[in-house]
Amino acid sequence: MSRSANPSVRPSVVIVGAGPRGTGLIERIAANAPELYGDAPLDLHVVDPHPPGGGRIWRAGQSSLLWMNSRAEDVTMFTDETVEQDGPVRPGPSLAEWARAVRAGEISVASGPAEAAAALGPRDFAGRWLQSAYLGWVYERSVAALPPRVAVHEHRRTAVRVSGPREGRQQVWLAGRPAPLLADLVVLALGHLEAELPPEQRKLADFAARHGLTHLPPAFTADTDLSALRPGEPVLVRGFGLAFVDLMVLLTEGRGGSYTTGADGQLTYRPSGREPVLHVGSRRGVPYHSKIGYELDGERPPLPRFFGPEQVDALLARSGTDLDFGRDIWPLIDKELGFAHYHRLFTAHPGRTRMNWPDFEEKYAAADAGGAALQALVGAAVPDPADRLDLAALDDPLAGLRYPDGAALQEGLRRYVEADLARRHDPAHSPDLAVFLALLSVYGQLVRIGDRSPWWHGFFSYLASGPPGPRLRQLLALSRAGVVRFLGAGTTVTADERRGVFRAESASVPGESTEARALVEARLPEPTVAHTRDALLRALYADGAATTRTGLLAVSAADGRVLDRSGLPLVLGSARTGRAPHHPRLFALGPHTDARSGGAFARPRTNAPAFRQNDATARALLTFLRDRSAPPVTLPVRRAPTTEECHAADQ
Repeated sequence: MSRSANPSVRPSVVIVGAGPRGTGLIERIAANAPELYGDAPLDLHVVDPHPPGGGRIWRAGQSSLLWMNSRAEDVTMFTDETVEQDGPVRPGPSLAEWARAVRAGEISVASGPAEAAAALGPRDFAGRWLQSAYLGWVYERSVAALPPRVAVHEHRRTAVRVSGPREGRQQVWLAGRPAPLLADLVVLALGHLEAELPPEQRKLADFAARHGLTHLPPAFTADTDLSALRPGEPVLVRGFGLAFVDLMVLLTEGRGGSYTTGADGQLTYRPSGREPVLHVGSRRGVPYHSKIGYELDGERPPLPRFFGPEQVDALLARSGTDLDFGRDIWPLIDKELGFAHYHRLFTAHPGRTRMNWPDFEEKYAAADAGGAALQALVGAAVPDPADRLDLAALDDPLAGLRYPDGAALQEGLRRYVEADLARRHDPAHSPDLAVFLALLSVYGQLVRIGDRSPWWHGFFSYLASGPPGPRLRQLLALSRAGVVRFLGAGTTVTADERRGVFRAESASVPGESTEARALVEARLPEPTVAHTRDALLRALYADGAATTRTGLLAVSAADGRVLDRSGLPLVLGSARTGRAPHHPRLFALGPHTDARSGGAFARPRTNAPAFRQNDATARALLTFLRDRSAPPVTLPVRRAPTTEECHAADQ
């Protein structure tokens, strides 16, 4: 069978982004090629200004003080039998297993990563630069697994635009390269992107410029120049998630501070004198929950139960109405998380319940999520309120709490963090781990529906993707040393034109405020098409690509094809010509899409959404190249955004 109308032209795929998502796609192409593509020739062009494997976010050249927030045994780039995919499973080592193989001399790496791997235990939190070495090894292994006639071409450049005729090869233009790459298919695996400042941030930046202040907008912390934050001076920090943890590390240990451990196991911080004083607050006013420090023994909750394929099919089958997250989706998630929690409580800790599990399960299934009947059931069956799942209280733990002054707030927040650390490392609270597993299951189902709630992504991260326990112990030591001070919940920051300073206030200590000449927004930029600095994505929007109400790139849940504003696969130029789409050639994977999956790598044996997506996209690519007409794809029933809902491109 001829692979091209011109046999002398080799089929070509351009993958924009060589980080873990692009690497995972190549692994799936290698796994599926023998079945779908045989030994036919193919050029794979991999475009990224950063080294392949780690890409920008996981590059080796960042501080060795920065850790992953997952244990080594909980990180893998390889599929297993739990992954729902049509392609074959190609087993591979987790980060912990890879480190073990490096120690045993079975895998060769450079001396620096080899030394770090030798000291890495399966339950340790690896440095990000070591993860970069693992990802680089996965990339090299995946490339080596490709069929002999597949050639990989690496381009250490930035892709700035995709263009091309309605039918035929696309042109991928790279910065500094006069001629474009020609591609039958293009995949965008762009990862986390820089963004233009939204209006509020522009006002704060202008205020800072007028008054000679420091304003650091949302950004990847490892890329941020922190030199303007001067020793001893107060710095306001908005955001209490992982970006804050990185900031905390770089401004303390990164400036020469150190920790000592006392006889009671408590950490004490020894300052270098070069640290600023960090005043940190957020909507919740507390850090993300600590990573759980034990394994789940015994029976696992049988998931999914109330939010699985059947429920998602029913949601997607609705016609004529748009899905509302709070009305249509959250009640199912609420019930799913509660089911996991109570299943674990009744089966692992039956002495803390007053009903047998079959009776409770039957009544729980019949009750409406959040309704009076369910609350009455839980109240009767679970006597201790501390054993009941209260998601609203988890999301807003300081709601209604008021402290007389800042000193009382510091003590109260330290007690909160200490209690969280104790609970997250105590198997007596194993329903928390069951809820964590349910959160992973829910995330996997939501990929089919698309991203419909920024709140959900933050809630998931707060409960399921928090920092390692040792980082929170360091936070406590920094608080005791006065290097970190807590602002509280509902933190607001205003620009005081008269005094020329930033001022922070919170609901936790009414009437008190904190002034500073520096403000850090400790979070990643929102991954929206409207505000991205990525020229390629902006141009795609101008060519007709659809975005969601939250500004993410709309893609097919089936295989990652980029959708136009009618909800059909995008063909470049169709928005201008009005012609029907045909032979879609553009795909997208990652956090800038509405099918974002929570991470390019995952815990083993969790049916990871990213792995499922990678497999589906790889098979669609290979099928298209083989047949030059991809089979029909069943798209989810999803109302296309209206013109008013679509974000305008930032030209």
